[in-house]
Amino acid sequence: MAAAGAESSVGEAGGGGFAGPLPPGAVEAVAADWVLEFACYCLCRHVGDGCAAEFRRWGDVAQALINGLSRIPPHQKKVVYLCQLLIRIAKGQELECHFENDPRISPLESALSFWTLLEKEEVKLEKLHEDIHRLIQIQIVAVYMENGYFKEAAEVLERLFTDSETDKPLRVKLATVVKSKDPYVPLLQSFSYNLLINKIKSYVELFMKENETNFLIQAATKQIESKGFGAMALQNQTLNVNENDERNSGTKLRSVEGQQGIADQSPGGIKRLTVRPCSGRKQRVRSALHSLNNLQNVEKRGGSLACCRRRQLWTYKEDLALKSGIKKFGVGNWAKILAHGDFNNRTSVMLKDRWRTLCRILQD
Repeated sequence: MAAAGAESSVGEAGGGGFAGPLPPGAVEAVAADWVLEFACYCLCRHVGDGCAAEFRRWGDVAQALINGLSRIPPHQKKVVYLCQLLIRIAKGQELECHFENDPRISPLESALSFWTLLEKEEVKLEKLHEDIHRLIQIQIVAVYMENGYFKEAAEVLERLFTDSETDKPLRVKLATVVKSKDPYVPLLQSFSYNLLINKIKSYVELFMKENETNFLIQAATKQIESKGFGAMALQNQTLNVNENDERNSGTKLRSVEGQQGIADQSPGGIKRLTVRPCSGRKQRVRSALHSLNNLQNVEKRGGSLACCRRRQLWTYKEDLALKSGIKKFGVGNWAKILAHGDFNNRTSVMLKDRWRTLCRILQD
């Protein structure tokens, strides 16, 4: 990738090929290249995995770096186009979100323009590229229809398809679907948004394999390996806590449980929690296992250790997303609702429990 070449350039400059101090602008440009590539790597890793917060975080980083470019360097075109594509695909079902100056252009229509640019950067177009292109076209129309915007769906057909004979069969099929005003026809159900996400995942997996030489990833890997970080190292470090940590372990446990109690009770009704002390060895083993479990769960849920210990209140926006999902998919289809809704580190079980709570509130 660009980082390898950039690393070489910096090495040559630092080796005496450049008399005097290095230009700060040049150094910053090389560093920005590395960070942009790393942000793209993180976006690829989190696309469609349910970690919406992590995806947004790296999307914001990538967008800020891209906005700072006066022009796109040739070696960074693919990275920039892919970042822009993934950011738009993630917002593909939100018609109120706009990336272009023209308010008629939906997120998926904007994504299609970047996918077309990506296709031009490919040496050879595979069947996967054609599948993704067709899926984006179909879903542009499908999202309008699912939201009841049939006029807009008909208008977008005019923008999407030219007079090319290769596009004609799909254009005719979609025109028939739009006239039917039925968003649940087999064509739209077969070429669904979930299928599009899965195809995009397949593409980014290939992209990540081709670009395994990311400089920051390599540097971070060497740093971790040199310090011997890993599951066994973490376990040994936790098991070998000093006596002071052992004496304070009960206090820490009470503090964590106390936070949970505070979240559930009014300030005037807080009850004092009593914790049965454990033996030093048992407490150390429990602490080690707890740390290891948290470390594994962070990757799955996209949250930090602190978030896992704290009860997270539901927001009004999340409640709306839950109600919208139930209206669309029905009660009980929690996994589908979770996949299509904008929730902050929630699980299917959390959605089910929240719905029960909302039902009780409405009954009262």
